[in-house]
This record gives sequence, C-alpha cells and structure tokens, in this order.
Amino acid sequence: MLSSTADHLYWMARSMERAENTARMLDVTYRMSLLKQIFMEPHHEWRAMISISGLHEDFEARYPEPTADNVMYFMALDKKNPGSIYNSLLNARENARAVRGTITSEMWEALNQTWLEMKRIHPKGVTEQGVSRFYDWVKERSHLSRGIAYGTLLRDDTFRYLRLGTFIERADNTARILDVKYHILLPSPSEVGGAADYYQWGALLRSVSAFESYRKVYRDQITPKRVAELLILRPDMPRSLMACIESVNRLLQEIGGARAKELQRRCGMLYAQLRYGSIDEIFANGLHEYLSAFLERIYDLGDLINTTYFWSTDE
Repeated sequence: MLSSTADHLYWMARSMERAENTARMLDVTYRMSLLKQIFMEPHHEWRAMISISGLHEDFEARYPEPTADNVMYFMALDKKNPGSIYNSLLNARENARAVRGTITSEMWEALNQTWLEMKRIHPKGVTEQGVSRFYDWVKERSHLSRGIAYGTLLRDDTFRYLRLGTFIERADNTARILDVKYHILLPSPSEVGGAADYYQWGALLRSVSAFESYRKVYRDQITPKRVAELLILRPDMPRSLMACIESVNRLLQEIGGARAKELQRRCGMLYAQLRYGSIDEIFANGLHEYLSAFLERIYDLGDLINTTYFWSTDE
C-alpha cells in the first residue's frame, strides 16, 4: 500500500474517533458542571477541559473567560480551532475523499453525509435542542462509520490502518478523560467519597459507555480505584487503555514492515506494562503521574507510526 494512502486511512479514523471523544469529554464536563456548581468555583470544570486538551493558549488568545458557552463553542463548532468537532469531521471527510477508491461506497457516503449535516448545524440550534443531543449525534455518526467499516471492508491493510488510527486516538482520549476527573476536577481530598464525588465518577463512566459494564463487573458502589482499573487494565473493556494497546500491538504485528522493529518493540513494552500492571501499584505511584507518562508514550508511538509508515520513501 502507498504510504500516502495509509496516511489518509489512519488520519481518517483518528479524526472520526477524535470527534467522538471530544463529544464525550464535553458531555461529561457539561454534566459535571451541573452537578458540582455548588461545590466549585465558577468555570473550574471548563478550565480543566481546555487544559487537558492542550488548547489553553489558543483559547485564551480569543476568549475572555472559560464559560460553558465559550468552551463548548470552541471545542465543538469553532472553525479556527483545528481540534474542534467541526474540523475533525471535516478532516475525516477530506481524508476519505482522498481514498474513495480504497474504502467502500457505504463508508464514503456515511462520512460525507455526516459532514453535510455538520455544515447545516447552527450554534443556536445546538443550544435550543440541547447540547447533549448534539454530542449524542456525533457519537452515533462515529459508531455508524466504524460499524460500516467493520461490516464492509476486507481484512487487509486498509482495515488495519483504520483500526490502528482508531485505537491510538481512543487510548489517548481515555487517558485524558480519566485525568480530567482525577487530577483537576478533584483537587481537594476532602471531597472524595461525597455525593458529588459519586456522581462525578458515574458521569465519567457514562461518558465512555462503561456504566453498565462497571455494574456488571463490580456490582457494588462506585470507587475511584475500581473505575481506574476498569478503564486502564481490563482487557474486556472496549475503551480501556489495555484493550486499545492490545489491539495496536496486534495490528502493528500484522502490518509489519522492514522498518517497523523499533515501533513494534516500544508498543510491545507498553503492552507488557499494561498486561502485568497492578492498580494498587498505579495508585501508590500516583494516577496522574501514570496517565501523564502513558500519554507521552502514546504521543511517541503516534510519531513513530508516522515516520515508519507514512514519511518513509519505501512503499
């Protein structure tokens, strides 16, 4: 496969997954802001959202304060923000258009229709109809495009690069959304175990479609350590770090390539760390520190994927 084709497939999947995960992060932040407004200083959750996304400098240069309306517009509909849902859906569509001959017609039609619907959305319409409804629409369109890919594509390198982009982006965002809750939204130990704490963790679980899974696995009350274990170490939880890296590791082995040994080695080391990790050890050393180190390694893997498969002169 041409490196340019692989590049478009990979970033098409990453962009669609990014749109979904941005919607998930905004939705959980919105729900938490409603639940905790009596406990926190104004705009605290929204400031956290911008910080974790790494876009605080761009935001502060253009918006006076991190209000709910400002942050949601910036992260969802702002055409000048390259990481917004608007631009993520645009990038997914443009990458799909570049490889129309490689993907199925059903995939192209779904991505193109998503973009056409996105273009018709007006900010006032999002507010009037409910922001959660808009976020649900983004998630549903992502699920649709992923389901069509899974149901119509040959299990060749086209499929593998799409899945690779999906799982790299998903691992990054699961780590970020977990860090939002633990590192920034709960700075005071006195709040742990209270009613607000319970609802925050419940909102977090719902944001990654894991509330029912948590109840099935652990049954009793929601605790931070068990939530972290579910989203980090459980291989049977689809959005966990373990499940994502396990899939990335397998896909890199299947794609192979003469230049991929270092990439496979680093991914294998990260996979082994997750496979044999302990939630008690993670908490003992600091959850935020663990997630920060994980995000650095995911960035490193993404950069190495680019230099190994997409920027190479070998095709």
